[in-house]
Amino acid sequence: MTNANRHFKMLWAGQSLNLFGDALMVIALPLLAVQVIGVSDSQAALLPFALGVPFFLFGLPAGVIIDRLPRRLTMIVCSTIQAVAFMIVTTLAFSGALTFPMLMLLVGIAGTAVVFFQIAYTSYVPELFSQAQDLQRANSRLFLSESMAKTLGSMLGGQFIAWLGVVAAIAVNAVTFVLSVLSLLVIKQRRPTMTRSEKKQNLRWMYRDICEGLHFVFRHQRLEPVIMCGVVYVIFCSMLDSSLVLYCRKVLDLSSVAIGFVMGTAATGFPLGNLLCTKLVGRFGFARTLFMSATVSVSGLILIPLAGSLGSVAGLIAAHVLHGIGEGVFGPAALTLRQTETPDRLLGRMNSVQRFLIWGAAPIGSLMAALTINFFGLGGALWVGGIGTILCLPLLMRKGILNELLNPRDFSPGSTQT
Repeated sequence: MTNANRHFKMLWAGQSLNLFGDALMVIALPLLAVQVIGVSDSQAALLPFALGVPFFLFGLPAGVIIDRLPRRLTMIVCSTIQAVAFMIVTTLAFSGALTFPMLMLLVGIAGTAVVFFQIAYTSYVPELFSQAQDLQRANSRLFLSESMAKTLGSMLGGQFIAWLGVVAAIAVNAVTFVLSVLSLLVIKQRRPTMTRSEKKQNLRWMYRDICEGLHFVFRHQRLEPVIMCGVVYVIFCSMLDSSLVLYCRKVLDLSSVAIGFVMGTAATGFPLGNLLCTKLVGRFGFARTLFMSATVSVSGLILIPLAGSLGSVAGLIAAHVLHGIGEGVFGPAALTLRQTETPDRLLGRMNSVQRFLIWGAAPIGSLMAALTINFFGLGGALWVGGIGTILCLPLLMRKGILNELLNPRDFSPGSTQT
């Protein structure tokens, strides 16, 4: 086994633990806010806003900084911060001292750590694998872990919360970050540390470097349509995510165990899509794979409010499975396209622009969900979120993606079309 494979397996193991903890949070955080603190549904829908707003504040500078820091060390520090933040949430909740503003603040601190972790993480994998095929395989495995976490984590999370409560679920999430840090410590550092003079010079030119990253992304013929498609998709998908758990609880009157079962069973489409991704990219290329998978995902999301209005739990699961298959293909294919089209020196900045836009779109969706819930109820938020995702498709079908669909032989992985 090569060093790259050994290092990747440790990274994969640590990230998988984090993802299982995150799957618990999807159910635990809104229930914690409603059941333990006693806030309203619209207030609870603001928690994803607190988690995502740091991408607005720090997303672009983070890419410049990470391009000049050891990426593994950055991930270790960020995982440590998240572990501490959620342990404080656990302690305050157990003691009865947790307030909603304090919860929002701690979630925001954790979200800031997520900004730096995610940019460093997606920039670190290309350091391990130089071949596009190996990189695609690695990304598919990482997305497979995310998919399995959504499936098993949600199913087990609902039962865990029913047995031990939502506060214990927050504590488990903190422990997963500690284990992730331990897995990262095993990996040997691969990137040399910068000298002090280089750091001073780079800080002086931060604005210039941010602009360079922005220009690269928005002038790129294939990356820009894919990323802007994702922005619109995430805005409306976040409305669904912010509303669905509460909809299942308040409207469909499901228990936490039933909610976990629905969310977990519905997520089975994600690993199916991950397993198909590498074969589909190899057979159809990036553009056709991205277009087909986006269409499938949007179709599933449109069916979610329909199933909810009919009170069909089976329909919710089926719609989620369809959505999961599409997103399970789209995610790793889009990530590999970004990594192979970007020079190493710009990886951090490219990923920071992508995360700034994509993750920054999530709090916009959460705010829209809170407003829609306030005026039209949980069902209204589901309908607006589901139908709105259609808007991502015309944004994808532009520039280099459209050209590749019309002339697939002119494009191959790793060919830069700027």
